[in-house]
Amino acid sequence: MKLVLISPKNRTVYNFRGDLIKEIIAKGYDVVVTGPDQVDVDRIEALGARFHEIPMNKTGTSVVADLKYCSALTMFLKKEKPDATLGYTVKPDVYGAIAAKRAGVRNVTSLVTGGGYTFISTSLKARILGIIVRTLYRIGFSKADRVIFQNQDDLNEFTEKGLVKRDKCSFVNGSGINMDHFQVEPLPEQPVFFMLSRLLKSKGVGEYLEAARIVKQKHPEARFLLLGKYETAMQDALEKNYVERFITDGIIERFEETNDVRPYYTMSSVYVLPSYREGTPRTVLEAMAMGRPIITTNTQGCRETVKEGVNGFLVPIKDVQAVADKMLWFIEHPECIPVMGNQSHAYAEEKFDVKKVNAEMIRLMQL
Repeated sequence: MKLVLISPKNRTVYNFRGDLIKEIIAKGYDVVVTGPDQVDVDRIEALGARFHEIPMNKTGTSVVADLKYCSALTMFLKKEKPDATLGYTVKPDVYGAIAAKRAGVRNVTSLVTGGGYTFISTSLKARILGIIVRTLYRIGFSKADRVIFQNQDDLNEFTEKGLVKRDKCSFVNGSGINMDHFQVEPLPEQPVFFMLSRLLKSKGVGEYLEAARIVKQKHPEARFLLLGKYETAMQDALEKNYVERFITDGIIERFEETNDVRPYYTMSSVYVLPSYREGTPRTVLEAMAMGRPIITTNTQGCRETVKEGVNGFLVPIKDVQAVADKMLWFIEHPECIPVMGNQSHAYAEEKFDVKKVNAEMIRLMQL
């Protein structure tokens, strides 16, 4: 038996799908991964999978390039003759399903890991792209045998907009989190807030920075960590000069991307993600597994991770003052941090353990 995993970015294969790949291999499948380049291929192969490069621009809008990608996928799948395919994010979902059906694959799954930029932004460009993306989704999902979402809100929205038939749909609790890898670590003595994200407006990075400035005025001893790279190709990328001002002013400490994020969670007291929308935010699950309380937004995907007042707080999107108020609350109630952190760990174990999520994924994919 053979499964082809159609990926938009190599890093996401081992970061988000690694445990799933190993589970599928353990069931006797030959797993082949397609990715857009040769970055980190050794880490994919270390999972036990084979790798094949099929160039693709995740955020590009060239019709010609997308048709070439679909054609290359079709040729590859005809050659490999897999029993099943799994694609995730827009282009692998759409063109992966089309190519799989053209190649005669009988078991085709699309995984929706979030709505993305065109479901969030209200700019003219986003609205135009949104029309195109929704049309592509309708075509791609019509070819898929099933569509799996990472939260109920996305499933409801996609079906209500007529992008996919409800009887094809189900959902799982995100990508899951490896509770053995992300373990509870002692908390720092002083209040330290942490956010891990690409530096995008839609991730709420701006709100985190502005809230940090407010809190610093009242509690200069508080620390604010930010880990993530500057984006250039994304439509909603934050300007580097804007972020650098907060570093220069001593508001935040910024760190580059790393292959092991656990030391940064260990440095922190509370994890903050003021995102505008998610599938289920992996970074929040990591922080929960490591025993950190959460401040995140009351929006798709994010709200799934917080029991209000138990393991953290939900705030409205784009509300800087609300983020700052909850940060201040944790500083003024430090005794609640370990209690709520323990609740985060327990909730992650109960709902988001990768073993439980992957078992459900494999069941839904009929592997």
